[in-house]
Amino acid sequence: MMLIPCPWCGARHESEFAAGGERIMKRPDDPRALDDDAWLDRMMIRANRRGRHVEMWWHVKGCGLWFAIERDTVTHEITEGA
Repeated sequence: MMLIPCPWCGARHESEFAAGGERIMKRPDDPRALDDDAWLDRMMIRANRRGRHVEMWWHVKGCGLWFAIERDTVTHEITEGA
């Protein structure tokens, strides 16, 4: 069981949330300059690496807030406010 710290509701059971995957950084300055393959890579392809990275989570069965946390994919240790 994993307790996920919602910034609004506090720590809640993982069954209340939906994972949104790795956080995507800032939009490109000129989105029209990217071709379809570049957009596919940006939006769908993830490194899926082991260790710490920032993920987006959605509190589906709670306040409905989307937020970012830093989580270690090996230990599931969570750092709030990523």
